Amino acid sequence: MSKTQEETQGPSGAATGDNRVARFRADIADMHLRDPKAGRERLWMFVGGAMLALGVIIAIIAYFQSSGADSAYNTEGPATQRDAIVIALIGVTVSVVGAAIFLRYSLAQFLRFWLARLIYEQQAATDRIVESRKP
Repeated sequence: MSKTQEETQGPSGAATGDNRVARFRADIADMHLRDPKAGRERLWMFVGGAMLALGVIIAIIAYFQSSGADSAYNTEGPATQRDAIVIALIGVTVSVVGAAIFLRYSLAQFLRFWLARLIYEQQAATDRIVESRKP
């Protein structure tokens, strides 16, 4: 048995939890992957949520501006209502973009956790199969 195998396996030959984590970290370091910036992702999630809320507020303001026009038949009413429609569309656009940003970063965080868990479970299953086939 090589020295690295002895370090990662306990007395029964099965890999222990602490050694498995250390081996996993070493494998990740060998891949030269960039470390995800959790703070930056949290900031973008917050920005996306804020844009979502801001877009709803803008659309509500546009509604009150539109309903506050004196009449659709006077000279000021139609122009005010068209302005309100444009403002409402801007609010909807801001909400959709904010929702997309929020979903992107919240799903990325969840899927990263899910992938790490899946890798861990597959590695544990492989270890069990290898152990069961030993004579």
